[in-house]
Amino acid sequence: MKRKSFSMVKKIAVLSMAAILLIGCTGCGSKKSHVRTITNVSYDPTREFYEAYNPLFEKYYKEKTGKEVDIIQSHGGSGAQARSVVEGCNADVVTLALEHDITLIEQTGLIEKGWEQEFADDSSPYTSTIVFLVRKGNPKQIKDWDDLVNKKVEIITPDPKSSGGACWNFLAALSYIKEQTDDEKEQKAFLQKLYSQVSVMDSGARGSTTTFVENQKGDVLIAWENEAITTMKSYPDEYEMITPSVSILAQPSVAIVDDNADANGTQEVSREYLNYLYTDDAQRLAAEYGYRPSNESILKEFSDRFDLNVKLYTIKDYGGWKEAYKNYFDDGAMFDEIYGNE
Repeated sequence: MKRKSFSMVKKIAVLSMAAILLIGCTGCGSKKSHVRTITNVSYDPTREFYEAYNPLFEKYYKEKTGKEVDIIQSHGGSGAQARSVVEGCNADVVTLALEHDITLIEQTGLIEKGWEQEFADDSSPYTSTIVFLVRKGNPKQIKDWDDLVNKKVEIITPDPKSSGGACWNFLAALSYIKEQTDDEKEQKAFLQKLYSQVSVMDSGARGSTTTFVENQKGDVLIAWENEAITTMKSYPDEYEMITPSVSILAQPSVAIVDDNADANGTQEVSREYLNYLYTDDAQRLAAEYGYRPSNESILKEFSDRFDLNVKLYTIKDYGGWKEAYKNYFDDGAMFDEIYGNE
């Protein structure tokens, strides 16, 4: 099984990424110029959404304040992006795949405590879920999670050690088997079989999409719903999306990196930037790019795009991210057990 991850060279990779980010190759800098700019360090699948959102915000901000603002973007695996901020990436805001990654930054003092309550809906302006992307015609006839383990299916999914989306994928699969059995041994056996059929484990969600779409590897991609929708837009005749019967409510989180924003003089514009994600225009834009709006009335406007009947577990069902990491993703936890990393 081919695996692209941080597991063997984590410290070297993190430091290398930090060095690259600090010289601005992926959008982070050690200091701001006189031009008003903010840097948004985000995760893999948000590229297209923020490419559309940023000009919308820039126009709004100019009309409101008379000032111009430029937004710099940085994208990668969510866990890796969080570590890059800890190592010195000069982010003003982070828009990452899960709360846990922002908590890692908070623990360094870069983000003030209580950030989860700073914006509405637990600082999660849009949500997603986990689905299957298959090739047109669904040649393996994949309909639910059990098909992934009961058939000879080659699976593509990223690595939970570096990708926030991969953590959601793992918990979505676990949610399904929990519906089938309370026996922990059976649950673990199910996940072990599923991950034994993963042929490539990239470090981030977009890398896995590239492996599946551009490299034509695998029969099914376990993916963010928004990533699957984006892929189908780009390749309308080549792929289709399967929504399983059980999945998880994936809640990407946003926060101001207070220490950096204070030093950069961007606290006010950073707050405006994240607040604007909750406006009707931005919520509809998020829906256009495959994210589920946190505004329930706008979400219902797009009910033809999103399956609102799928049973969704939440991270609270797993005791929150601290408990989930302890049980599933920390060194020696369940993922390492089933994947043979112990």
